[in-house]
Amino acid sequence: MARRQMKMPEKTETGREEKLSQRKRPEAERFVLQVDWQIKGSYPTAETAFAAGLAIKNDFPLLHVTVYDSVERARTTIAASATS
Repeated sequence: MARRQMKMPEKTETGREEKLSQRKRPEAERFVLQVDWQIKGSYPTAETAFAAGLAIKNDFPLLHVTVYDSVERARTTIAASATS
């Protein structure tokens, strides 16, 4: 039986693809939302980060939710609200 020879596509400079990471990294904003020490998102203002964190904490009260301020290098833990 005759062997078939594989033909590889020609390499061109314009067809070169970028190697991308498998996971998407969050944008580098000032306030970072962390859930169980994993980064879930970043926000330009503290109010939006706390609102997102409070929504997660009210739905899942056992999770450890914090907001990290990358400029002041301070973490604030979010507690579950008593109204839920």
